[in-house]
Amino acid sequence: MIYVLLFLLGFGFAISGGMSIILYLNFIPAGLTFFGYISIIQTKMECYLFIVGLIMMGIALNKLTVMSVK
Repeated sequence: MIYVLLFLLGFGFAISGGMSIILYLNFIPAGLTFFGYISIIQTKMECYLFIVGLIMMGIALNKLTVMSVK
């Protein structure tokens, strides 16, 4: 049951971080280069939630598939 909660929490983090990354894409039409965009993304903490969420989902899926095989 804890792994289902971990998966859902990771999914929420991934959605939150992904939306932040998409929202920061609005800086590119304002004259920012792609490398400038990447440097801005690296400085924003909320964009790291995407990576953290993917890792949490991966761990939960790995544990859930191992538990279902037994």
